[in-house]
Amino acid sequence: MYSPPRMAQPNPSQRVHGARPIVLVGLMGAGKSTVGRRLASRLSLPFVDADTEIETAAGMTVSEIFAKFGEPYFRDGERRVIARLIDGRPKVIATGGGAFVNDETRDLILTQATAIWLDADLRVLAERVKRRDTRPLLSGRDPLPVLRELAAVRNPLYALAHIRVPSANAPHEVTVAAILKELGK
Repeated sequence: MYSPPRMAQPNPSQRVHGARPIVLVGLMGAGKSTVGRRLASRLSLPFVDADTEIETAAGMTVSEIFAKFGEPYFRDGERRVIARLIDGRPKVIATGGGAFVNDETRDLILTQATAIWLDADLRVLAERVKRRDTRPLLSGRDPLPVLRELAAVRNPLYALAHIRVPSANAPHEVTVAAILKELGK
């Protein structure tokens, strides 16, 4: 039976990243990895993609993990990898779209990092994700209805992030500049 995720509250005093990791959250296609790389470069920080770390640890792709073991197994590995990545050292971390839904992961991010929600219009996201067929939650499905379902559950949780930045249908540097402004950089 489905039980709604617990809603942890971010500490507003922890908004500016200082020496804390910066963690990008949001739906698939929001640009977390691409924006994350560019943001890390602008801040002279290391960049880590949680999905890449999961794939390296598992020796298989995210799609293969989903197909072989299922989503709950993947989410447990994702939780463990993100807990390892949030080690108190400054860096930029791109998470998978579902990572912030996990209560433990969300609490860790909100208390030990600066969470930034890359929020984009669902039609923009649908266009972006159509370009890659490696997303297991979209396998053989029309992306827009799937994204609507995911947004209904996830957006209230993403809204708990310390910072919300629109991820518009514009060059990624626009999003990076908006994040830097929010961080006071």
